[in-house]
Amino acid sequence: MNFNVQQIADWIGAEIIGDPNQIIDHFSAIEEGSDKGISFLANPKYENFLYSTEASAVIVSKEIELKESIQTTLLKVEDPYHAFAQLLRAYEQAIKPEYHGVDSSSNIHESATVDASVYVGALAVIEMGAKIGSGTEIHAQSFVGRNVTIGERCEIYPGVRIYSDTVIGDDVVIHANSVIGAPGFGFSPNENGGFDKIPQLGKVIIEDGVDIGSSCTIDRATFGETRVSKGVKLDNQVHLAHNVFVGQNTVIAAQTGVAGSTKIGSQVMIGGQAGIVGHIEIGDGAKIQAQSGVTRKVKSNEKIQGTPAMDYNTFSKSYIHFKNLVSLEARVKELEQVSNKLSEK
Repeated sequence: MNFNVQQIADWIGAEIIGDPNQIIDHFSAIEEGSDKGISFLANPKYENFLYSTEASAVIVSKEIELKESIQTTLLKVEDPYHAFAQLLRAYEQAIKPEYHGVDSSSNIHESATVDASVYVGALAVIEMGAKIGSGTEIHAQSFVGRNVTIGERCEIYPGVRIYSDTVIGDDVVIHANSVIGAPGFGFSPNENGGFDKIPQLGKVIIEDGVDIGSSCTIDRATFGETRVSKGVKLDNQVHLAHNVFVGQNTVIAAQTGVAGSTKIGSQVMIGGQAGIVGHIEIGDGAKIQAQSGVTRKVKSNEKIQGTPAMDYNTFSKSYIHFKNLVSLEARVKELEQVSNKLSEK
């Protein structure tokens, strides 16, 4: 990385206050800034670091009013956080290695349709009837099952397993070791006290622009489909069970589990380690706080927390009492003792 401030300003549409020729060669947090580094200030509570940082440039809001003199060059923008993310994306594209060709150790079935521009890494397997669109990268040791369809410009990272009949749109990213389309968890009790497997004959559909983190598992439907809609972002270790539906531009943080046949709306935000039971609906724009246990229908734009999850404001008020239960119990026992003594007189 070696750019000047003017180049960066052109990328993010910033107004420069300071030296446009200042060289930048790394990123840093504002409190850890150093010479030739660039940082950003999005939260006003960290403004004090702006006056002491050693970073050579800082991206700030165009509305900022300085309270002290500064040594750093400023790049003023509408939204510092968005601009910094935009800069990181531009840099990532600039340094990203290019992959070409098909590794000789890979195994591609003769009936598979693989565009000439597709990269296939070492020991990757592409089975019968699979179709892979232009510009897609299938990295080392990945598995693409029978009749899988993968669109254009997708990135399938090492060790990903995509089971048969899965359909993946364009511009999808699936990170290492995720499993897409494995059979759902379906068993029926039998007369011997055991369980018989229920065949899972449906499929998984991943729409355009979905990002799936490492070690996620998305199960195929019992019949019909498990669907992850356009623009959804899944963190690492998220599990979606059979027949789950996730609406557009929903984000789900790490270690969340969603049980079968639950329908999640669009623009929903789900915190880490949330557990969601099956066969319920979560409305558009809902917000579910981390470690919540969701056992009921959630209305659109509702904000919930706790186990079992309740309205966020109700939980916050109730928590005051939760943490005082031990002392409240002691007070009740004390009052019982006083009451017993009075009744004995």
